[in-house]
Amino acid sequence: MELWVDNSREAYDKAIKAGQVIDLGSNFPDSWQGWMVPTYVIKGDPKRGIKPVAPDLRSIEDLPKYWKLFKDPEDPSKGIFYSCIPGWECEKINEKKFKSYGLDKHYNILPPGSYAALVGSLAAAIKRGKPWFGYHWAPTWPLGRFDMTPIEEPPFDKKVWDENFACAYPSVRVNIVVNTSLLKKAPEVVEFLKKYETTQAMANKFLAYMEEKKADKEAGALWFLKNYEELWTTWVPADVAKKVKAAMK
Repeated sequence: MELWVDNSREAYDKAIKAGQVIDLGSNFPDSWQGWMVPTYVIKGDPKRGIKPVAPDLRSIEDLPKYWKLFKDPEDPSKGIFYSCIPGWECEKINEKKFKSYGLDKHYNILPPGSYAALVGSLAAAIKRGKPWFGYHWAPTWPLGRFDMTPIEEPPFDKKVWDENFACAYPSVRVNIVVNTSLLKKAPEVVEFLKKYETTQAMANKFLAYMEEKKADKEAGALWFLKNYEELWTTWVPADVAKKVKAAMK
């Protein structure tokens, strides 16, 4: 249901060429990953009594002058950047980006030991209304729950990317890929999956709902069905939609 194609390119190409799987198209077309700060760092949050501390922070070029806002408690001479999980490709990419942008002169990179640690650092900062600077991607529940602002980078350019990564991350295809045997076993399911498509924003919202309510997958699915009826009813025949809506009452 959610294959990040470019992250699994070798296996994907091999399986497609061998006729073992078939690509049914996008799950959500607007995947994203990059560097962010809580929006209140730039705009403040009057409801919480938080004043903007970096009102003109927009892009990579602005980060050197704001390193003190993100001061590393272990090394007060530099700021701290919460990077990707150790061992993930994005950890290596972020490190190379920092050197290309010259940000390694102003910030230390901290790769959290786990996703929970990465999210924990963000959630703790937001709870206290403190600055935070780090890497994240979507869809994820924090981006459905917290108001975050991406740091602008030069637009993705493959030539630049291949040379030194000094540009934005490319958008990654996130597709629905199934075993070819499903074409015969359950053609109606294949037709459904061909029509199925959401957006990053939708996924962020229902993941945030599941996190906040400690909801299981079934509860999350029911929330989605109730909140996006105009969308999912286009994925199935009218008689199926009618049965689903009756079952939810």
